[in-house]
Amino acid sequence: MDVRNCRRCGKIYLYDGSPICPQCRKEEEEDFKKVKEYLYDHPGATLPEVSNATGVSPEKILRFLKEERLEIVGESNIILECERCGKAIKTGRLCDECKKEVGTRFLSYLDDKKLQETKKKNEEFAKRKEAGYRYLSKDLKEDENK
Repeated sequence: MDVRNCRRCGKIYLYDGSPICPQCRKEEEEDFKKVKEYLYDHPGATLPEVSNATGVSPEKILRFLKEERLEIVGESNIILECERCGKAIKTGRLCDECKKEVGTRFLSYLDDKKLQETKKKNEEFAKRKEAGYRYLSKDLKEDENK
């Protein structure tokens, strides 16, 4: 049983893969629902307008944007930037180009890692081969049949 403290409220909870407890998650979902419904009725509202109308902090609304749960509409965006190159983005943490580049690097790392693992297995196999294989005696099988 994995027990942890909630990052938000500090209470102890049964860890289920999330850094916050079920109660805080429920509150987060209620806040998200408020923001989503407000934006549905008021498309194109600014961050301060949404925050004032819903009571949800601007930091939390920004986090929803970074989690790709919300997206900025229109061309002018000065509140969200790519964390890697600084380019203005509408949602998430990285621009499309950086996402692609990071994904490519990650895949090449995995390929290198797989290559290294295969190389290591081959070296281990060669060592075992040099040490000599051990086989069960053919006679043992014949003895079992008797």
